[in-house]
Amino acid sequence: MAKIKYRTEKDSMGEIQVPLDALYKAQTQRAVNNFPVSGIPLPGEVISGLGLIKKTCARVNADLNQLDNVRAGAIQKAADKVISGDVDQHFPIDIFQTGSGTSSNMNANEVIATLASTKKCPVHPNDHVNMGQSSNDVFPSAIHVAGSIAIHEKLLPALQHLEQVIMEKGNSCADIVKTGRTHLMDAMPVTLGQEMSGWGSQIKNGRYRLQSSLTRLQKLAQGGTAVGTGINTTEDFGERVCRRLHDLTGIRFSQMDNLFEGLGTQDTAVETSGQLKVLAVSLMKIANDLRWMNSGPLAGLGEITLPALQPGSSIMPGKVNPVIPEAVAMACAQVIGNDNTITIAGQSGNFQLNVMLPIIAYNLLQSIDILSNSSLILADKAISGFSVNTDQIEQTLARNPILVTALNSVIGYELGAKIAKTAYLQKRPVIEVALELTDLDEAELKRLLDPALLTRS
Repeated sequence: MAKIKYRTEKDSMGEIQVPLDALYKAQTQRAVNNFPVSGIPLPGEVISGLGLIKKTCARVNADLNQLDNVRAGAIQKAADKVISGDVDQHFPIDIFQTGSGTSSNMNANEVIATLASTKKCPVHPNDHVNMGQSSNDVFPSAIHVAGSIAIHEKLLPALQHLEQVIMEKGNSCADIVKTGRTHLMDAMPVTLGQEMSGWGSQIKNGRYRLQSSLTRLQKLAQGGTAVGTGINTTEDFGERVCRRLHDLTGIRFSQMDNLFEGLGTQDTAVETSGQLKVLAVSLMKIANDLRWMNSGPLAGLGEITLPALQPGSSIMPGKVNPVIPEAVAMACAQVIGNDNTITIAGQSGNFQLNVMLPIIAYNLLQSIDILSNSSLILADKAISGFSVNTDQIEQTLARNPILVTALNSVIGYELGAKIAKTAYLQKRPVIEVALELTDLDEAELKRLLDPALLTRS
């Protein structure tokens, strides 16, 4: 292995050795040395969000005649490399770091300064790249920017696709009547289409909840600088930055109404995480329904057959498992756990600053990412391709003693219960037992017990 070569960098605390080819400088290296905790770096989406903020701040500072156009242009060009992800390898700081995200903000400042500097026109990480800013407003803003972009560009389209696949599959199954189940026990019949319409409605309402949260997530703390007062910048700086971000992303970012809230709390991230948790709960319900419906094929419900994607056992030949619903359920469990972490982190706003920002950023973006991917694979590798085992559904439905519920208004609950118990014990269709125990003729019983009619109000 080649020996790493180093160079000497200086900051306000003195000299430190930095890898020769690293784009970052002394403050980043101190953080790398101080926080060897997990080996997990900041999410790429948040790094990109930092780049977007640095780019827009440079342009606004130039517009305000606070920064010369040459340096502003160089910073913007360098920030584009951060935004694109081309230099993510130069953001090595662990997510378990200083709670304000100062280390990662300085990491961005140093990388951009290195890329932007020339001998004739040096760019300073603090004086130029960080002009008019503080880690305390930049990092909360980066969380909101990264989360908003990820939801707009990844999660909402994935949910729309999942909802469409569910509804299309449900429409194709609209006339398939099956045994309904409550408490996992046989209940009155429903159509497979009706059952799936419930799934589709869950996803649609999950989208609506997220869209509501976006109205607050798209508000940024930028302009609050150190404690929310806006020290060292102009009064309209934050608003100008938000307008520039809107121009760059197409997302309607705006400055928060109260910048002290923006720095001292992470309530909006907690809210958004809560909506992601609701979505995770919805996806887990759908995944588990699919697992139950697919169970068997002989000793379970066997109502549907999910696509066979891989061998299911290292010892039992021919076994195929519902791997996609299982993977989705695990992803949902992770999101629910992430929400607990974000909830605890959200409580760590002491006076003018929350001090668990990096872990909020990591968990929020991970939840958005895995829910996006889970929605797509659930749609494309499970729901769109499952086949319906109509023979099994019809046989089970015909033996369902709960169908007698339809006779309650004609024969009463007590006699209905007797018919149901007899049919179950003797393993006979309800209609046969009802013919013996009531005065109703076969034609009337067929009409009253028609499973298709029983699915309609």
